[in-house]
Amino acid sequence: MKFLLFNLLASSTMLLGNSCVKAPKVLTAEKVFEVEAVTGEGSIWHPDRRSLFWVDIEGKTLYEYFPSKKDCNVRTFDRMISTVVPETDSTVIVAFQDEIARVNLCNQSVTSIASIPDENGTIRCNDGKCDPAGRLWVGTMSLNATPQAGKLYCVLPDGMVITKITKVSISNGIVWSANKKYMYYNDTPTRKIVRYRYDVSNGDILYDGVAVSIPSEQGLPDGMTIDSEDNLWIAQWGGFGVYCYNPYTGDLLAKVEVPAPNVTSCAFGGRSMDELYITTARSGLSDEELKKYPLSGSLFYCKPGAKGIQANYFNE
Repeated sequence: MKFLLFNLLASSTMLLGNSCVKAPKVLTAEKVFEVEAVTGEGSIWHPDRRSLFWVDIEGKTLYEYFPSKKDCNVRTFDRMISTVVPETDSTVIVAFQDEIARVNLCNQSVTSIASIPDENGTIRCNDGKCDPAGRLWVGTMSLNATPQAGKLYCVLPDGMVITKITKVSISNGIVWSANKKYMYYNDTPTRKIVRYRYDVSNGDILYDGVAVSIPSEQGLPDGMTIDSEDNLWIAQWGGFGVYCYNPYTGDLLAKVEVPAPNVTSCAFGGRSMDELYITTARSGLSDEELKKYPLSGSLFYCKPGAKGIQANYFNE
């Protein structure tokens, strides 16, 4: 009898405990622009132009999607392009393999800002964003998968390049908290989102621990954005979606399901900053997987019930 009573009490406690744990919200993304991007990446909303920029790295292409027209402007280059950030209503700053440059969207001219070391063609730029003071943070990675061969740099408007983090394998998502006191960053193979204390006055950072650890069954962390409540929205390569986490507790709050395995970046946009745009990649998929997930490489969208914050401009 005592044993039966104990089991009943234990079961009740488990049920009560489970009822207190809120299950992650599940949403579904829909296709907004179909394209066979090899590695779609670097999505970011340009408020002045009311458009979404993103790139296809290996495709050497810069896309600009206009929701009002449901169409894209497409610009191709003679080299890989991995990052794009807004500067003015007619210019953006981009990262090529070994160079940060200004692209004039009116006359298509390209002006060099800074060189990034490419170690004799073995390293390339990857993801990046501007911090609240208008500095561009951009990371690098090895072209031949050499571990810890990359770095995270900070590029100042005058062209000075400062090394911030060394021994990086695949430099990816980076964002700043609304109070400008924290920076979140991920080196993809570590499966961790790391928090740094951040000084907006000079760009100094100090390691402050792990904010989120990604389970292996959810893929690898790639591009990342942050909403108005400081929750992190992380595109997860091999994870079929964007996952939302509370960076203070590490809890998973939501998942946006995407009909493509390799989800690469995400960005809030739209007039109210309540639309989440998501890029994907065909890279790394077999012919069978591409038949099963034919929309891989396309641009997706959903309204997740959260609002993002406006992107920081270069030299703001």
